[in-house]
Amino acid sequence: MSKGSASVLEASRQTLEPPSYTLLSHAHKFDPCNNIRLYVYVNLVLGNVSVTLLTLLSKQSKKEMNEKFKLCLTVLLLLFSFVCYFFVSYRFVNAILNFLLVWYYCTFSVQESSLISNGSRIKGWWVFHQYVSAFLSGVRLTWPDGYLYQSFRNQFLAFSLYQSIVHCMQYYYQSGCLYRLRTPGERHKMYLTVEGFQSWMWRGLTFLLPFLFFGHFWQLYNGLSLFRMDRLQDCKAGVSMCAISFLILFMGNFLTTVAVVHTKFSSKDQEKPKGQ
Repeated sequence: MSKGSASVLEASRQTLEPPSYTLLSHAHKFDPCNNIRLYVYVNLVLGNVSVTLLTLLSKQSKKEMNEKFKLCLTVLLLLFSFVCYFFVSYRFVNAILNFLLVWYYCTFSVQESSLISNGSRIKGWWVFHQYVSAFLSGVRLTWPDGYLYQSFRNQFLAFSLYQSIVHCMQYYYQSGCLYRLRTPGERHKMYLTVEGFQSWMWRGLTFLLPFLFFGHFWQLYNGLSLFRMDRLQDCKAGVSMCAISFLILFMGNFLTTVAVVHTKFSSKDQEKPKGQ
């Protein structure tokens, strides 16, 4: 075979190679080892397995599956909260709801950690939020039945119902907002929908802010209510842990949302002189 034929065959082989091979050189950018905290957490749950996806198509497919699964589980939580609040008062049914909440936050803390290692843009408080919520749900699951549990039951179920409704609203409108931003290339294709408010949501999603702030202050109310229960003599340790968790969630959610709003207003004020 001549050198010319060999070079033509080599060029054809490189042209026909699958896209995944051409992206191998970029895989290190999304290696979980680049973020020790995420790497350790994912490996504690999944074991010593590789969670790095090599092709952009596989990353987007994984992200879309995660979003759809999150929506289905959120709707399931909404239905369970509705049934428990209005129709059923059995302890084991409430335990199923709390177990679903534990599963929800643990599952998505793992999945989102995997997606972050593959380039998804979610970080900061909204990652830590998943861990605190998983801990809170776990304490709620092990809270024994009694006077204190029943006193806080309806308040928590109403909050869970409201939170699930807001999450569904966020998913629906965030998905549409992300689609509009990805099309002209204003946002990365691996951005995720989250339970809070981020800077990219400013355009077209500011109407969600009152619902979010109401939910934040409901978390504060839950924490203060539990601290009042904690003063009783027969109070269990789980009550104070739930109270602290709710207050942490309130402070993190509220301060993060306020910071985003403040940053957006500041950037708008700086842009006004340029436009005039």
